[in-house]
This record gives sequence, C-alpha cells and structure tokens, in this order.
Amino acid sequence: MAWYAYCITEKQAFPELLRHRKPIPLESVAGIQGNQVFLYPASDLAVIVSEYSPQESFNQKSAVDHARVIADCFKVSTVLPFRFGTVFSDDDSLRRSIRSNQRQFVTNIERLRGKAEMHLKVTLDDCCRENIHRYVASAVPSTGREYLSNLRETATLQRERQTKARAISVQMHRMFAPLAEEVTCKRTDSGKMLLDIAHLIDHKCIERYQNKYSSASQAMKDCQMQLSGPWPPYHFVHRLTRNAHSHAHPASA
Repeated sequence: MAWYAYCITEKQAFPELLRHRKPIPLESVAGIQGNQVFLYPASDLAVIVSEYSPQESFNQKSAVDHARVIADCFKVSTVLPFRFGTVFSDDDSLRRSIRSNQRQFVTNIERLRGKAEMHLKVTLDDCCRENIHRYVASAVPSTGREYLSNLRETATLQRERQTKARAISVQMHRMFAPLAEEVTCKRTDSGKMLLDIAHLIDHKCIERYQNKYSSASQAMKDCQMQLSGPWPPYHFVHRLTRNAHSHAHPASA
C-alpha cells in the first residue's frame, strides 16, 4: 500500500499510539481527497499519512488540505512537514526512510520544540527601477564605450537595490530578534521590491512579536508590511526531510 506523507511528529504526543505497532486512525482529521489520516508509528516518531492511490490527482485544494493536516498536528506537537506531494510506495520504503534518518529527525524535533514560524512580507518602492529601465533601454548590443558605460551603471544600480534590501532585512532582524530567519527578495509585477521574511521564534513569544509588528508597521511609513502566523516551521525544516525524499517520490499533479 502506498502512503501519502504529511509530516513527522513525536510519538509521545499521541498517547493512543503507545499501545500500537500498526497505523491507527487520527480521529476527526481528514486528509487529501477526504481520505482518513493515520498515525504511523516509527520508533519514537510518528508519521502522519493517508492511503494513496496513483489514480488520485492533486490540485490547489489538495495543497490546502496538506497544509491543514500539518497545522492540526502542530496544535499538539512539534512537526517536521514533508513537501506537498510526497508519497512512499509501500510500508518498507516508509520505514526505511524514517530509520535511516532517525537521528536527524529526533535532533531537529528537539531543536524546534516549542517554536513557531512568523511570516513577514515587506513591500517597498524599488529605488532603482526607473534608472535601470533607462539604462537597459539605451543599451545596444555593441562594443562601444557607451554600451560598457551602461553596463557599469546598471550593475551599480543593482548593487544599490541589494544594499537597500539588505538594510531593511537587518532592520527587521534587530526589531524582532528571531532565533533564526529565512529571507528572499524579488521584484513584483508592479515594479516594487518584496522581502519575504520567515522568522523562527519561541511559541510563548508570539504576543510580544505581534506587538513589535504593530510598532514596526507604524514606524516604517515607507514600507507596506503584512504579517501571518504562527505557522509550523516550514522554512526551517525543508532541508531536514530532503534525505527522506530519496526513498519517496512526488505524486503526479
């Protein structure tokens, strides 16, 4: 039987599992396609799974259901989420994956216990957009002095953009003082800069973090800020389950 995997969690968080060696239903939780969700025991860990058939097709709702199951488990235990679409072909491949990565999973559950992810989106004007557009538009594929000058100017403006994004990121770090962070920066279709920031914090500090966000959104008038969370620590476990995927395969979408 193939298993669709949602996340890894602590066996001790589910007392009903301590008396069983085989998968047992996780009551009141429905998975992708409305399938019954199971607790699959694996030594000191439990894998949250549901039965999977190759005939099942996934869509946007499936991704939402995947996240919902993880969020439900996160309410009662530390979780290490699997990527959406992770399927183990049978019981042996599931057990083999957990067994070969057991130490890593246990270590990182310990590291993430009692912690949550807060997600910040910071939008600001691109200080270099107009100048870069001007230089790119005037640059022609030649070897002339003007072309080389345009290249240098464009590179300089791009460095200025990176410097501004880095400065905002550092400012966010100082204001919120997270335990860890993941930051990406990109340009939006409207020509603005978007900083996507994930902060790892202690769960007991959520209210304090939200208060800091209120202060920051008022102080930084030149930025638009959006906060969501608390979430399971998605951005801080994507490396942890990478080895497990060598024993699994992504389901076809």
